[in-house]
Amino acid sequence: MDCMSKARILKEAEFDPKVCSYWLLAGGFILLVTVVCIPLIPIWILVGLIITRKYLEHMSCTLTEKSLIVRKGLLNRIEKTVPLEKITDLALKQGPIMRAMGLHTLTIETAGSSGSAGGALVGLTGIVDVIEFRNQVLAQRDLLEDRKSHAGAAPAATGPSDATVLEEIRDTLQRIEQHMASKD
Repeated sequence: MDCMSKARILKEAEFDPKVCSYWLLAGGFILLVTVVCIPLIPIWILVGLIITRKYLEHMSCTLTEKSLIVRKGLLNRIEKTVPLEKITDLALKQGPIMRAMGLHTLTIETAGSSGSAGGALVGLTGIVDVIEFRNQVLAQRDLLEDRKSHAGAAPAATGPSDATVLEEIRDTLQRIEQHMASKD
């Protein structure tokens, strides 16, 4: 909470409880495909119900004025604070089962993460109104970039122009050449 107490929260992502069913199906499918693990499917369903609900309780994604704070994990807790200015893409992924359930995975990519094996810095499955959430994050990122570019442009306008600086450099070089020529 230390990070968020200093920054103003603009939006808190809400997660769809249907994502638990999706995770149960995905785990069951993996057990089914491995054939040897088929007898474990009933155990997975019982234990998986508890695990997926607890995992969902520990997931959060908070948009602040300058960053996106992602928390998730059950045993190993992960908290990532992603500065909005570093976000290069917010991709939406949706497989056939997810499409049938009305779910998406939102992946957050930064310049440093796009070359990594997974491609995304973090992925979040099951955000309610994910397209609206993505648009709000991108709009806030663009707003920050606009403020930064306008703030950066103001000092340049108050200083000397490029032509003036170049003329001063030229004059200095001419004086150096004259000084060197007089020593010969």
